[in-house]
Amino acid sequence: MARNEREEIGALVSKVLADYDGTKNIDATDIFNKPDRAEIIDIINNLFFVVFPGYFKDRSYKMYNPENGIAVMIEDIFYHLNKQISLALDFCKTRGTMSEEQRKEESYRICTAFFEKIPTIREYVEDDLLATYDGDPAASSLEEIILAYPGLIAITTYRLAHELYLLNVPVIPRLMTEVAHSRTGIDIHPGATIGKHFFIDHGTGIVIGETSIIGSNVKIYQGVTIGALSTRGGQKLSGKKRHPTIEDNVVIYAGASILGGETVIGKNSIIGGNTFITSPVPADTRVSIKNPEMEYRSAGDKAVKEEIKQSEEWFYII
Repeated sequence: MARNEREEIGALVSKVLADYDGTKNIDATDIFNKPDRAEIIDIINNLFFVVFPGYFKDRSYKMYNPENGIAVMIEDIFYHLNKQISLALDFCKTRGTMSEEQRKEESYRICTAFFEKIPTIREYVEDDLLATYDGDPAASSLEEIILAYPGLIAITTYRLAHELYLLNVPVIPRLMTEVAHSRTGIDIHPGATIGKHFFIDHGTGIVIGETSIIGSNVKIYQGVTIGALSTRGGQKLSGKKRHPTIEDNVVIYAGASILGGETVIGKNSIIGGNTFITSPVPADTRVSIKNPEMEYRSAGDKAVKEEIKQSEEWFYII
């Protein structure tokens, strides 16, 4: 490299480094005192080994002694999760400034409480698995769902992250669900409350907001938004109910948007595809858009229009 090129590049490097003057929120260059996204991804992967023993393996998993292998895995997860939570506690709004010793004690308490919830999480995931199998005639086996279905991956990650969210862990729960979002196209905020027997079919493009409440035995198809009606209030809306409530035994078909904290979808209702709902729906109600109209036109001919006859099967278009 010629001398003038080295000088020019050196000057450019110096100019960029000089911009790290600490006046911007994005200037935090101390990478060792913040949660590590790559380590969180490893923790998620290892937690799947624990939730689904025998389905997900790595080179440290001892096939001839699976219980010992899982025991080692749990200890490894505990160590790394404890470390990441300790780092994340610096970002908590409600705890204030904590000493290093206080952070260590609190992160250990949180990790212990989280692992005590693993059997409950697995109970919910088992129910979600059965809901998926019962609801999808394309599923050839339970094993296929566990290994291949993005809906179950997203739901399981949410179930794990939600427990950490309930324990007031900053940053990490959202990191976990965003990893699932990037893998599956399904965006579930860890703060959402979701009951048992939850089934996501296909899943791409689903959004479930932070204050959503979803009951048991709910089925959701791709492209559904359970979101806020407006977020123009910004941080002033933090902590307020902004997202809908979906009661038990509701089916929501592809492309539906259900918005607003006061919107309640009553139990046993069916929400048709591409509907846009911003007000409560009574129990035992079917909601659909007005019958669409098809137009057929061949070269040189007048258009022939045909109204699509709506039937029960129309709700099932996916």
